This record gives sequence, C-alpha cells and structure tokens, in this order.
Amino acid sequence: MLSSSWFFFSFLFFLVRRGLEVWGMENNGRLVPMPKSSHGKFFSGSAYIILSTAVLKSGLTRHDIHYWLGKDANEVDASMASDKAIELDAALGSRAVQYREVQGFETEKFLSYFKPCIIPLEGVFSSELQGLGGKSYRVSLLSCTGDHVVHVREVPLSRSSLNHSDVFILDTQSKIFLFSGRNSSMQERAKALEVVQYIKENQHGGRCEVATLEDGMLVGNSDSGEFWSLFGGYAPITGDRPGTDQMETNMSSTKLFWINKGKLFPMDAPSLNRGMLSSDKCYMLNCDAEIFVWMGRMTLVSERKTSISAIEEIVHSQGRSTSTRTTFLTEGSENVKFKSYFSCWPETLTTNLYEEGRGKVAAIFKHQGYDVKELPDNSSQPFIDCCGDLKVWRVSCHGVSLVPAGEQGKLYSGDCYIVQYTYTGNERDNHLFYAWLGKNSILEDRVDAISFLSSTVDSAKGCSAMAQIFEGKEPVLFFAIFKSLIIFKGGMSPAYKKSITQRGLTDETYDKDSTALFRVQGTGPDNMQAIQVDQVSTSLNSSYCYILQDGSFIFAWTGSLSLPSDHDLLNRMLDEINPLKQPMLVREGSEPDIFWSALGGKAEYPREKDIKDYTEDPHLFTCVFTEGDYKGKEIFNFTQDDLTTEDVLVLDCHDEIYVWIGLHSNVTSKEQALNLGKKFLQADILQEGLSIDAAVYVIAEGNEPPFFTRFFHWDDSKAYMHGNSYERKLAILKGSSQNVEAPDRGFRKAFKRYSSEHTPDGSGRKLSISDGLYVRDGSSDSSLVMEEPSFNSRKVEEIILEDCEDNDTDDVLEKLPYELLKVPSSMPITGIDVTRREAYLSAQEFQEKFGMSKKAFYQLPKWRQNKLKSALSLF
Repeated sequence: MLSSSWFFFSFLFFLVRRGLEVWGMENNGRLVPMPKSSHGKFFSGSAYIILSTAVLKSGLTRHDIHYWLGKDANEVDASMASDKAIELDAALGSRAVQYREVQGFETEKFLSYFKPCIIPLEGVFSSELQGLGGKSYRVSLLSCTGDHVVHVREVPLSRSSLNHSDVFILDTQSKIFLFSGRNSSMQERAKALEVVQYIKENQHGGRCEVATLEDGMLVGNSDSGEFWSLFGGYAPITGDRPGTDQMETNMSSTKLFWINKGKLFPMDAPSLNRGMLSSDKCYMLNCDAEIFVWMGRMTLVSERKTSISAIEEIVHSQGRSTSTRTTFLTEGSENVKFKSYFSCWPETLTTNLYEEGRGKVAAIFKHQGYDVKELPDNSSQPFIDCCGDLKVWRVSCHGVSLVPAGEQGKLYSGDCYIVQYTYTGNERDNHLFYAWLGKNSILEDRVDAISFLSSTVDSAKGCSAMAQIFEGKEPVLFFAIFKSLIIFKGGMSPAYKKSITQRGLTDETYDKDSTALFRVQGTGPDNMQAIQVDQVSTSLNSSYCYILQDGSFIFAWTGSLSLPSDHDLLNRMLDEINPLKQPMLVREGSEPDIFWSALGGKAEYPREKDIKDYTEDPHLFTCVFTEGDYKGKEIFNFTQDDLTTEDVLVLDCHDEIYVWIGLHSNVTSKEQALNLGKKFLQADILQEGLSIDAAVYVIAEGNEPPFFTRFFHWDDSKAYMHGNSYERKLAILKGSSQNVEAPDRGFRKAFKRYSSEHTPDGSGRKLSISDGLYVRDGSSDSSLVMEEPSFNSRKVEEIILEDCEDNDTDDVLEKLPYELLKVPSSMPITGIDVTRREAYLSAQEFQEKFGMSKKAFYQLPKWRQNKLKSALSLF
C-alpha cells in the first residue's frame, strides 16, 4: 500500500511538473503510476487516482485531485481510493480540491483532461496486463452526449436504446456507424465524430469504414440496411432521451450538517454564513444533486478519512443516485460553487509574493536541482504591430468629427471617441476599433458612440475587431497603439457642455494657463500617458511621477518609490504638455511651499509601493442568456476546437473579456454581442470581482486577431474551414487529413468574372488564382493584385445558385477533374473546401457524374445532396 511519506516526497516533483498524473489501483491495494500513453484508459472494475497540477499566472500552484470509481469496482477499492486522495491532498499542503468521479457520471472538468473522451474497458486493471486478449471483436453501442466534452456510455445493443435526442456510435469489426438523433445538436454530432475518429485510430488501427446516418433520413441509404440488420431489422424509434440521474434538481433544500464520529448533526439557521464553519470540525453541505464535504484546516487526516467514509456510507444507505457528485474541500480551498450557498463569505486576500519574488523563487528551485523556468511577464506585450495607422473621431451632436492627426493623442474625460487602428498581419490589413467612453461623458454621447462603432465595423473591409472601453480601464493594447496619450479633464462635446450647465457645475475643461496636475505612467517611450487628476495633494502617490502646472510655474515631481525609467517618461511628457516652460524638478520630501499652495495645502497621500496585479488566468464560457439570466457554463482546459461555429463564447481575462461570435450562431450584430458581454460582466459567475467597466472585445469567427489567438495553440488552417461543426469534422474524417489548408477565398461575385472586357489591362487574357491573388496566366505581375475578398458568411452553393441565375455555367472556382477530387484519390488535392468537393467540377463533368446541373443539385434537400455525393466518393 502507498504511504503518506511516498506522497510527501513526490510533492517536490509535482511542484515543478505541471500536467496530469494518473495512478491505477491493483487488487492488492497498490497504486501504480500510469504512463501517458495509458491516460484515459480505465477499467470498469478498478479505481484510479488522478492529479491535475497547473501553475497559475499568479505564481501559485493549483491542484485538483479526482478519484475515479468504475461501475464494477468493489467497496474496498473505492474506500482505499478516497483514503489515498486525502493523503495526497495532505502531502500537497491541504490546498487541493477533491472530486469523487463515478463511471458514466463524471464531471466536465474531469472529462476535459482526456480529449476527446474516455471509453472504459471491461475488466480489472493490472500493471502486468499487456493487452486485452481475445480474438473476436465485440460489437458495442455507445451513447454520446455533450457539446464541448463528451459523456460516452455503453448502452444495450437494442433498438430501444436509440432515441431522437442523442448521438450513437455502433462499433463493429469492419465498420463504425454514427447515428445522429434528429433533435441532437450540431455540436453533439461534431464531438461524436471525434469519438469515431478516436475509436478508428485506437481500436481499429485506422483501418475501418465509417458510415454516417441521420435519424429520419435513412431511406435508400445502403449503410442504413446494414445498420438496422444489427438490430434485427428496421422499426421506428418511439422514445426520446430518457430521464437521467444527471438532471439538476431543486437546490432549495440545501442543508448543512456537522459530522461527528460518523454521524450527522443538522445545523439549523435561516441562512448559511462562513461563521458557522469551525476550523477543527468537518461538515457536509447537502445540495441534493451534489454534496460538499468541508474539512477544517485543524482537523487530522484520520478524522477527514472517517468523515468521508461516513458520508459515502450514508449516501449509499439512503439510496442516493449514483450520479450524486461529491466534492471535498479543505478550509482555504473553497470553490465558487460552494461559496455561493453562503449568504456571507468574507473575501480573503492572498499576498502576491510572486511579482516581488519571481526570480528568487526560481533561483531556489534551481539550486535544489529542479529545472524551473520563470514564467514570462506577458501583461505588457501588445501582440500586434503597433506601427500602423491611427484615426480618431470625436462623438458630437449625434455625429462624429475627425480629430486632426496632431491632436488625436489628446482625449477629454467628458467626451466619447471612436478609434480606428489599421495594422498589417498575415499579409492583409487588419482593423481594430475602439469606442472610448470618458468617465465624465454623458449617456447620450455613449449611446451614439456604440452605434457609430457598430456601423463603422460593419462597413469596414478586411479583418476587423471591436471593443468598448471606459476611461481608467483601458487595456495595455489601447495605450500601445497611441504610443503617447494625454487625457484631459472636461470635454469639447456640445452635449457635455450643455449637461454641466444644466447641473450648475463648473467647466473643468483643460486650459494651458490654469492649474492642472497630471500623473505620468507607462512602460516606455512607445507607451506613455499623462492623466489629468484632481489638483489636490491626495492625488499624489509615491509610486508615480507628476507634472504640476500652475500659471507661470511647472513642477516635475518624482515619487520616492518611482524608478529611473519613470523619470525618463516624466521628461518626455513635459515636452508633450508644455515644451516652452522650464520645469522645476521636485523630489518627494523636498517640496517648496509654493508647490503645496498650488495643490490647496499639504495632505496625506499613498506612500506604499503600488504593485501591479498579476494577469488572471483566462476562463472560457458558453454564452447563453435566457430572459436575462446567464445559462452558460465554463469550458475547462479549453482549446481552439472549443470555438464551435454555432456558439457565442466568452473568454474571461478578468480585466478584459472577449465575446467570440461563431459564423453559425444566432447573434446577428456586433452590438448584440457587446450587450452579451456586458451581461456577462454583471453576472460575474466566478465571483472574481469583475468590473462592469472592464474592456469588452467582440471577435468574429475567421477574423481572430493575434491578441486573441495568443490564448490558444492556434492553427490558422482551422479558421478557414467552412460548414457547420459537424460538416467540418466530417470533412476531416472523410478526407483523412487533420489539417485543411486555407482555401482560396475569391468567391465574391464582384471578383469572379474576368472576361476580355474586365481584365485590368484589357488584354483579353483570362486571369487565374494563384496563392490567393488574381494574376494573369502564369504571371506574377504585382500590378494585377487585387484585394482579397472574404466569403466567410456565404456558402459556395448559394453563390453558385446566384451565378446560375445569370448564366448556365459558373466561373466561381477553379475547375478540377473528378479523379483528383474524389475520396480517396491517388493524387489528393489541397487548398480546397473539402466539404464542397463537387463545386470544383466543370459544368460538363458535373452533368455527367450527377445527371443534373449544379443549379438543380443545390436546390435538393441537404440529405439528398449528401447521399449523391457519397455515392460518387465526394463526401
């Protein structure tokens, strides 16, 4: 048996080794470490311990411990697994969150470790097991549910197991059948295809056929007869998805119990609060569908084991559902969901030693022989070219006016602005639009700013992203594109002027001859700002430098905690604000009386080091709002593949959020997406103290900028795939290729015909597409390069149908022979939209193969198109 001391010594290893560790439990109670090649392969008769370790950007280490129980695991192994999970947590400093995972009802966090899925094997784990043995292949029927992680469960091989809501995989020795219920979502079908790919590669060695069938569209499909023959013949499916134990129940009956010597004692109170939990006791929070066990930090490991054993015995004796999830928390490791059941949970501030000790921490571990690398500080990197073109418009009188180039680096707090920044990336122009809302701007101007922002983005050509930002909450990138920025008090907008007059307020609009105080900040000459603040002593801070302008005098004040680099910025900003006056240099502590007099007298101000907060780790959420309520959920261990085209997702980076809009989602405007982002900030579902004024970016699928893609291991080729989620995955599966190259995107009707009268030089020679650029046949004359159009929002067949209305033939795509387009092909071609192979056939060859014109073909129902394409190996 594995001792606590073993875990303790392993702890040092885990500190510097992020990732996943898995142990399998043998019959003798011994835990055996599993090689990475066996991660995700579980036997239903055994128990396993899983440790997930992540190093956060704060420098802290987060541990999640899961113990997984197969449906056939015995009680001894289950009890042993929970005990070892407690020991491991203790060795890790009692900072981990523990989860009890039951086969078939695993948490989404657990499933996210093993993509695309886990399919438990029959039998019992043994470290000496070399293979599954057996010579015959066992036919199995699997049920697949889930949009972003897949719950795969084997169900009886019976027609009654099928329903209209789920996706099913029938795995036979020679062929894998995918059956999609008519009410299943595209995301579920796409995830099920990943499972099919996994089964094909891992259980068939990549050598087997794959057939796809859709519920209700099976007539005339040759695979349909073979599929139903395995069920004893075809018969209608009458059932829908059966009620499962995973359905959420009413949480109104939440109750707290004190656990003492294996017995539960209810704690009656009108509402729960943190003060009810004592550090020397263990408690159970019963939430019906979920149970939390909270263990005080002063309790012994033996006491924690006893409490957990008592809970599992009580749950079993009460006949609770096997899907009841149990989470174990040691004091200090409470998650958001647990805290949400308490009306009062005080915030605990963790001292951030990482920023101060980043190098020291790494040096200590290196001295002990560990290969530790310091985490890079990426918080100030713009991630795009910051030498592009900048334009700024001020919102005024329900319109916008262009700010002169020499003045566009000067903004006013009482105004709103539209900022357009154009830069080069991926050999094309990219546009980034901001609506900057001054903190003293009025609602009327803010509404106009958002309206103008949305319409401007919609009319822009090329790749565009937009964001709404508030003064004081600007992202680093905003400052970087300005390089030098001054923010003045007051405003120039007539609506602002009218508003302060009506309210009887003094117009504080900056005047170079009046008294003004500016805080200087930034990271370097290419990123520096001067922000006008209230001209009072309490506005000072020892961590910064300031410029004080008072009539004929101008002071340059340096805080005692400021750095030499700050002093350099101070000198540069003096030249920006008032280059004609000679400043008086003043160090903190040696100010003359005239300095304090200009600020209305001396007063206390912050004198401690102003340490920047670390960048929070990003979280990805589905974004669904029903009747104003947030209904989304977090996607754990997210990847680029989680950006499904039917969804709207929110990437939460704490100080800024990104609303990503899939091409096939039901969000129809940028302004609608912006409102979803605002509601997400209001919901603050992680209870992380999100500011309602945090920057909100709106990113459209296919137009993802580098400052967004940096959060993923990004593959550009995936951004150019077309069709819904299911069609994309099917194209990869059928095309036997994991990477689909970016197709030529010259599909706009305005660019598709180049007859003799339309060629740029009038020569009458046809133009061809080469590497995405329009050139003469065989020529690379750069003078003929035209703007590369985007057709992300249109399907090929829609464009062909439009073209066929004008002409019986189409010149939309380069024409390719059938032998190169079919699957498989002796000479497979790349750079095409593999979900629309038939579109590349010439009109004559299309008629020969399909027996109809393209126009007639694309007017057929989708299932009929797919059937015809499949028969010709074009699907």
